[in-house]
Amino acid sequence: MALRRNLGLIEAVGLSLSIIAPTMAMAFNVTLAVGAAGTAAPLAFAIGTVALAIVGLSFVAFARRVAHAGSAYAYITRQFGARAGFITGWALLLTYLVYGSGTAVLVGNFIDAALENGKIALPGLWVAVSVAAVLVSILFAYRNMRVAARLMLALEAVSVLAIIVLGVAVLTAVNAKGGLSAAPLMPDAQFGWSGIGYAMVFAVLSFAGFEGAATLGEETGDPYRAVPIAVLGTVILAGIFYVFASYVQVVGFGLGNMKALAGDSAPLNTLALKFGSRGFATVLDLAAAISAFSCVLGCLSAAARMLFALGRAGLVPALGVAHPQHGTPGAAVLSLGVLMIAGVVAWAPFVGAGNYYGDMGTIGTLSLILVYMAVTGAEAAEAARTQRSLGVALGAAGTIILLWPLYNSVYPVPPYPGNLWPYVVIVYLALGTALLLARPALARVPLSFIEPT
Repeated sequence: MALRRNLGLIEAVGLSLSIIAPTMAMAFNVTLAVGAAGTAAPLAFAIGTVALAIVGLSFVAFARRVAHAGSAYAYITRQFGARAGFITGWALLLTYLVYGSGTAVLVGNFIDAALENGKIALPGLWVAVSVAAVLVSILFAYRNMRVAARLMLALEAVSVLAIIVLGVAVLTAVNAKGGLSAAPLMPDAQFGWSGIGYAMVFAVLSFAGFEGAATLGEETGDPYRAVPIAVLGTVILAGIFYVFASYVQVVGFGLGNMKALAGDSAPLNTLALKFGSRGFATVLDLAAAISAFSCVLGCLSAAARMLFALGRAGLVPALGVAHPQHGTPGAAVLSLGVLMIAGVVAWAPFVGAGNYYGDMGTIGTLSLILVYMAVTGAEAAEAARTQRSLGVALGAAGTIILLWPLYNSVYPVPPYPGNLWPYVVIVYLALGTALLLARPALARVPLSFIEPT
């Protein structure tokens, strides 16, 4: 039973946008970028947009040739063989899985924050809301991907609109006082260009998952057109939004108050209270919760398609069968949904929502950077084989660019327990290698299987 081919460009864009969750990125990552680059955080996001667009071009190049639910798994298999392809798909599966579980707790966390604005405190509610977010995501991902993808796009549009409204209010008020400046688009004298380079780590975090649309290759009517547009379009649209939202936060706090911005756990909430009202702050909290839910649904959908592809290739054949009625990877959705809930219930309550999200995000990003480097390297190799000098240059540039955030993710060595997460990724990849040895058929996937019609 094949996946149902009933999706288009709208659904592809919806999946990629939901995974990167622009509202969540701006609620968390701007403060980190400010801590690294000071007032130049918007410049770091602008440069990061260009860098990730270069990486995205490698995905676009492959998406124009290969339409497969396994996305990077299929790309690497086509270029370097089934063994390398399996490990790549295995790594990307980890990213989507932990991102989805980590983001689920933020749904409950933001709902808690919204209730606190109304002086309502319900201890433990965030855990129940987080589990409910995964359960609802399972329902949508299991039954109808078309509805799920459109829902994700609509939810992200609503949450992004809330930040745009806040941004306009902030810029209008700051401009009235003569506070607008071009300084955020130039290096900060205190941090220099090295600070901007470090801030790009958080730009990568903000764009992580932009390639999600590629997992819909077998369900999109014209995948060789829709998927490339969705992948590159997501990077460009999100990049513009990121520069805008980060600029708003920098000038909203004031150029001389970067220490306060870097230390603020809820900068958008602070700005809403300063330039709006408590009610508007509550609206922003709800918008962030909406964005987080959309991300959970997007991650679960993408992870299920990756597991479906690996299962079909021989990992667990029962997981590589589409639902006979819904045409979705139903068994994979259910399996991964259970794992996401297990993490939320067994781990998150003991470390807190913020720490759990940070732990899952770090693990997922380390794995994702390796996947991105594999794809950019594969494109460079493919371009060299076909004598496309521009493709070689872009693929090599993408690989080199990614070395910086990878290095800064592991050095200086982060404090405990952050120092453990690289080893978690290594052990996980070792497990994937063991599965390859236990199931030799995984290393003998024919190219014809990687390019299903």
